[in-house]
Amino acid sequence: MTRSNQALPATQTSSLRPKHECGVCGIFNHHDASKLTYFGLYALQHRGQESAGIVASDGKQVRIHKEMGLVPDVFSEQTLQNLSGNLAIGHVRYSTTGASNLVNAQPLLVTHKGKTLAVAHNGNLVNSIKLRQDLEMQGSIFQTTMDSEVILHLIARSAGESLEDRLQETFTAVKGAFSMLLITQDTLIAVRDPNGFRPLCLGKLSNGGYIVASETCALDLVEAKYIRDIEPGEILICRDGQLNSIYPWPEQRTSFCIFEHVYFARPDSDIFGINVYETRKHMGRILAREHFVDGDFVMPFPDSGNYAAIGYSHESGIPLEFGVIRNHYVGRTFIQPTQTMRDFNVRVKLNPVHSFIKGKRVIIIEDSIIRGTTGKSRIQSLRNAGVKEVHMLVSCPPTRHACYYGIDFPSTKELIASNNEVKIIADYLGLDSLYYLSIEGMVEATGMTMNDFCLACFNADYPVAPDLSFHKNALDIG
Repeated sequence: MTRSNQALPATQTSSLRPKHECGVCGIFNHHDASKLTYFGLYALQHRGQESAGIVASDGKQVRIHKEMGLVPDVFSEQTLQNLSGNLAIGHVRYSTTGASNLVNAQPLLVTHKGKTLAVAHNGNLVNSIKLRQDLEMQGSIFQTTMDSEVILHLIARSAGESLEDRLQETFTAVKGAFSMLLITQDTLIAVRDPNGFRPLCLGKLSNGGYIVASETCALDLVEAKYIRDIEPGEILICRDGQLNSIYPWPEQRTSFCIFEHVYFARPDSDIFGINVYETRKHMGRILAREHFVDGDFVMPFPDSGNYAAIGYSHESGIPLEFGVIRNHYVGRTFIQPTQTMRDFNVRVKLNPVHSFIKGKRVIIIEDSIIRGTTGKSRIQSLRNAGVKEVHMLVSCPPTRHACYYGIDFPSTKELIASNNEVKIIADYLGLDSLYYLSIEGMVEATGMTMNDFCLACFNADYPVAPDLSFHKNALDIG
């Protein structure tokens, strides 16, 4: 790919790593549902750090609590006691477009004709703009800028006689990526789109109740036994102590988001039936086979490339070291330094071990390069520490294309690889060399096939056609 007239991004000090989308957790048939949901959200905190919320029901009354902030800051022992009931769903959120504020925090809760319904959504509806416009023409009044709110309006307007009919009518009208939980006074519903973009799994609690969550690490924390993934195209209805499923879509090719394995998911989770830790190590091993670089040691920038770096070190025989130390006690906010202290936001989190890396040939393993601005500052800090050579190898291919299914790069303008050759990127970052894992190698590391995954951010092969006005619209995504 040749370089276009588009300029490389200017160096910034804020972290511009790809952001996690959202995480959902629900509990069915447990007397302490809200507290277990809280623990599930705590395990899923990496998927969203802007807001958190829980809706709970005791069969008669539905209660909600949500605020901006991290899970342990949003909920106290008292708030959880107030969320009584044996049903609950929760959500942690990272907004990718539009405002980050409380009105857009999830779950979203509404009451219509005496019936209460709440929704928590991970993903993005690619036809939400058209649906929203149609609903507004019919008189619907939206309270948020969330695409998830469309679901509530569609269910409320459905003429279906049963809950199953209304769910089927609603979800066959929407397109895109959605792993979603809904709750009424007495029912918990889990829905996964027919392509299966985002993960969603089912586990059994020790008392016989159930948990549904974005990742298996949430099941582990509450000591639930993993049963299975919610299947692509499945609507699971939990009611009256029973679990029943309907499948309103014709069977389709799966389009699992491979970025879950590259970056998003916790390494102790099993995603799409595959362990994330092992997959990332295997990506590193294959990266070493595809691109061997001689150096004094292999190192990650903690914690993004840790597991691929282990694999690269094992395969190449080059020792693994931690030449940069991460400060694990950095809060969400801190007093900003004076303008003379450049790149403070980078250095406050990661600091080189100067005496160890000085004069060394360093091989850095990264899981991804999205915008490149943070990486540039990090490489400069190594140069300032006296590193002799800096080589970077990335355990996924160049991210060149927009994502419409729930990742926070919906515009190619934000992607450093979209208009620049690898050599140009290496020069911009200040590297002696730069290599990426191939698409084939990345998929091989999972043990699955190219047909199992959505690879659109790498090859522009979009499984579900997006609304062309999506990237111009101010709607948030779930």
